[in-house]
Amino acid sequence: MTQTHDRYENPLIARYASAAMAQLWSDQRKFSTWRKLWVILAEAEQTLGLDIRDEQIAEMRGAVEQIDFEAAARYERELRHDVMAHIYAFGDQCPDARKIIHLGATSCFVTDNTDLILMREGLELIRDRLVRVIDRLARFAAAQRDVACLGLTHLQPAQPTTIGKRACLWAYDLVLDLAEIEHRLATLRARSTKGTTGTQASFLALFDNDHARVRALEQRVAEQMGFSTTFAVTGQTYSRKVDVQIVDALSGIAQSAHKAATDLRLLAGRKEVEEPFETKQIGSSAMAYKRNPMRSERICALARFVLSLQSSPPQTLATQWMERTLDDSANRRLVIPQAFLAVDALLIIYHNIAAGLVVYPHVIARHLREELPFMATENILMAAVSAGGDRQVLHERIRQHSQAAARHVKQEGGQNDLLERLMRDTAFAGLDWDGVLEPSRYVGRAPQQVDEFLAEIVEPIRQRYAACLQPPDEQAPDEDVRI
Repeated sequence: MTQTHDRYENPLIARYASAAMAQLWSDQRKFSTWRKLWVILAEAEQTLGLDIRDEQIAEMRGAVEQIDFEAAARYERELRHDVMAHIYAFGDQCPDARKIIHLGATSCFVTDNTDLILMREGLELIRDRLVRVIDRLARFAAAQRDVACLGLTHLQPAQPTTIGKRACLWAYDLVLDLAEIEHRLATLRARSTKGTTGTQASFLALFDNDHARVRALEQRVAEQMGFSTTFAVTGQTYSRKVDVQIVDALSGIAQSAHKAATDLRLLAGRKEVEEPFETKQIGSSAMAYKRNPMRSERICALARFVLSLQSSPPQTLATQWMERTLDDSANRRLVIPQAFLAVDALLIIYHNIAAGLVVYPHVIARHLREELPFMATENILMAAVSAGGDRQVLHERIRQHSQAAARHVKQEGGQNDLLERLMRDTAFAGLDWDGVLEPSRYVGRAPQQVDEFLAEIVEPIRQRYAACLQPPDEQAPDEDVRI
């Protein structure tokens, strides 16, 4: 990748996002799409009876990718209008077609329709990355379905769960995000040929007041763009509500990723689960022993950026006066591409983490053993009653021993010795302590819930998107991305 070191470069391009997403939002892709739209418009107008020759269309089609960016920049400095600058530059390359380029259209014919095309493709890229992360988390959940661990509510010890069940929580957030992305793709439409203020007046004039042909033009152009339908009504632009909905969906992914990455950072601090750590990776420039969860931290950083972008589209929508104002333009140039680029980047990292998570079962078991005595007291009580003890007497003995053990831990810094206290108490003599304290007795249906989640939720997703779930060794690596 060529870099210029004497000026700022966006790290989302230079450091984080994939080549595919960076190319999607490039000038080449943007302006070649403008030209494709001008070709589509001319073809549709010709089909519906306007005086446009095949040679003119062929000339335009031949110059779609050959953009003279220097000429366009010169024109824009003079005209102060980016669309007209590119019309002039395109016309210079297509002199025979010059007079029919952009015929009947307004600037938003190319700008808005291009944005819709690019957002659709961007959502498809994000969707496929989401599916791959869900698949990886599901594999991890299946492998760890039975590994009992301490549940944490309020970051305090709570009823045990399993590592696999916890991974299902992370995956399910992404499943909900996937449904939202699918919905946005299913409901995305073309602006097509709505005209200067959305009334199609210019096209009505071109077609001699023939409403049927104007409607046919709109549908033909939309179909050539790859859309089956158009927005029912627009002003000069399609409703900026669409941008709000799409950035909200991207923000949802960022929220889910931030939550999971934060969990992993906390688990790394407990030495229970870690993200991949490479052989020569350095955790700290000063503390050589460190194994910092830098990938998870990077997810959180990128996600926080996406969350900050989420506020702009609603404000843009809210301030679009009447049929439109131009204060949306600069903001959308920044927000929409960068939201896609950042989510693309964090999903690349998330996939890398999910594919290489490291579990430390002995540490997990130790933490569980330290807290299990308190959580097992009800089972101990029931077992002792079944062996012939008095429930009320036994309850009081457990209460006294529990409080004494808690004082020993909190005030003296000792280990939790509740079990030893109960085992020495003759009221609990004869209990099958190994059976009572078996961790699997305390995780409820967590393993079965993992199985059900994978079968009922994940497997249909895998079947729907089998094409993007190649075997891991066949997946093209994102070599340009710094994980």
